[in-house]
Amino acid sequence: MESLDKYAVVVAGGTGARMGNAIPKQFLLLQEKPILYYTINTFLNSYADLKIILVLPEAFIDMGKEVIDAFFDYSRIQITTGGETRFHSVQNGLKLVEGDSIVFVHDAVRCFVSVELIHRCYENALNVGSAVPVVYGKDSFRLLHEEANDNTALDRTKVVLVQTPQTFHSKILLPAFEIDYKERFTDEATVVEAFGLKIHLVEGEDTNIKITSPVDMLLAEQLLTQRKTFSNSL
Repeated sequence: MESLDKYAVVVAGGTGARMGNAIPKQFLLLQEKPILYYTINTFLNSYADLKIILVLPEAFIDMGKEVIDAFFDYSRIQITTGGETRFHSVQNGLKLVEGDSIVFVHDAVRCFVSVELIHRCYENALNVGSAVPVVYGKDSFRLLHEEANDNTALDRTKVVLVQTPQTFHSKILLPAFEIDYKERFTDEATVVEAFGLKIHLVEGEDTNIKITSPVDMLLAEQLLTQRKTFSNSL
């Protein structure tokens, strides 16, 4: 099987509004290290030839550089400025992708992504062009019909929750992001589908949570402690 260059576009465009903090959540400390550290570290450890494109709000570029200066170096990391929406932030990041490659697009605040999931996404994208990790929900789901002021129960075995890294061959992702922005573009999969291509799903991970609220921070503290305990026991 061929091997392609690898890029991880790490999207860290959040402003921290839901956290109630003055700084974006990707810079909040989790056991004395910023959330962003854990995300970058896992991707760098996943493949020796993987390069990271870190997309940050313009006002926090310097803070991002401080994280890299403290824990990493710039040999495999580039920084670029985010845009008005996630779509535009990813679009900016993709401008730094060169040649035929596999491109991961990942939420910076999903800091518990595993090397195994990254490898699974890479292998599937290499084989079929795309890999979007998903998990089944444990709650019941209902579809709201706002115009009729009504709702309908959904079969939860037919509904999945979408995660990142959403992973694509560059020949798919780069031209897809040349189309005009639409409000329904909530992730890369919706953009690629609008471009006219099908999406391939892969198994995600329950621990691959997105930190968006104070409750998530409490859960993240527990997950990190468990992970450290497990590593120390090996």
